Amino acid sequence: MTSSPADPARRLVIKATSGVEALERLNQALTVAATAAASGVEVSLWLTGEATWMAVPGRAEQVELPHAAPVADLREAVLATGTVTVCGQCAARRDLTEDDLVEGVVIRGAAAFVEEVMAPGAQALVY
Repeated sequence: MTSSPADPARRLVIKATSGVEALERLNQALTVAATAAASGVEVSLWLTGEATWMAVPGRAEQVELPHAAPVADLREAVLATGTVTVCGQCAARRDLTEDDLVEGVVIRGAAAFVEEVMAPGAQALVY
């Protein structure tokens, strides 16, 4: 028996590895995450590398990509039903703490990412 994409036993873990230097890749990761969340899929979005900045208030709001939903709106759509996590090392390299991030975003390390992607029913995508 296979699970349908909206099956609550399934979890989609998306890791965004780029920021404004690869804006289409960043937007694609957030678009897929927000679309999955809107479809009822349990979503965990990880922001790593330069994507980390999208968790800082005001940063995502400055990003514009023609013919794409605003990055801040996509992030908020994921936060409404899922989780948004910033990589611990990435936050440390940017001198960021959870107090510097949008409400609801957490900082966790690689062990937490491995735990999420290895959980039964998890599907991981890396952008």
